[in-house]
Amino acid sequence: MDLKLTDRRALVTGATAGIGRAVALSLASEGASLVLVGRRPNLLVDVEEECRQAGATKVSAIMLDMMETDAPEQAALAAKKQQGTIDILVNCMGASRSIDLNASDEDWEASMTLNWTRHRQLTGHLLPDMQEQRWGRILNVTGPNETTGLNSAVVAKVAVHAWSKGLSDLVAKDGITVNCIGPGKINSEQMTRLYSPERRQEFSESLIPVGRFGEPQELADLVTFLASERASYITGTVIPVDGGLRRYMF
Repeated sequence: MDLKLTDRRALVTGATAGIGRAVALSLASEGASLVLVGRRPNLLVDVEEECRQAGATKVSAIMLDMMETDAPEQAALAAKKQQGTIDILVNCMGASRSIDLNASDEDWEASMTLNWTRHRQLTGHLLPDMQEQRWGRILNVTGPNETTGLNSAVVAKVAVHAWSKGLSDLVAKDGITVNCIGPGKINSEQMTRLYSPERRQEFSESLIPVGRFGEPQELADLVTFLASERASYITGTVIPVDGGLRRYMF
């Protein structure tokens, strides 16, 4: 299927590993031009080269810690300077963070900043150009709406869901779609840290209907489809990619 992304320019945050890397490579395989944002220089160089080999029309990289106060503005300005107007924004940065009852305001704020505020701010910098050209795709890689215990990242991602739904209503008339993709248990550095092989097997057999953790590529291909013209009637959604783990009614 030709997704007609050859002339499209995409910015992917959190592009150095895991889901972000897989998204970048999937978009590259469809011939999109890419701006990759990450904070680990060695990995960023590797992904940049991999995207070239995968078929990206043009690739550039921005080494940036998105926790810096002016990072969203820096990323947007650098991306537009290197590539021109950004057509597709994939907000893939984030990190899960369990938090206790006595957590400080600073702990909460740090997690909310990375997992929610930076998504909103970067989108705000790129949205006017999308509106002017009357075409755009905003894709937020998020997570579940519920958790056991307290996880500040889940709170932030629920905020992204609500914001995305409202934003999608406002910009649909401009030819812009806004969607969220909620990963389940996807094999990544984070999953390796949190789950031993034995625990992954136990979790998969007891809780995931398809019987395994997912691969980053399985989520990335959905992101790439949603970034295409063929997905122009899909907006304001939260789509889980979790092997049936969460049995949502809708």
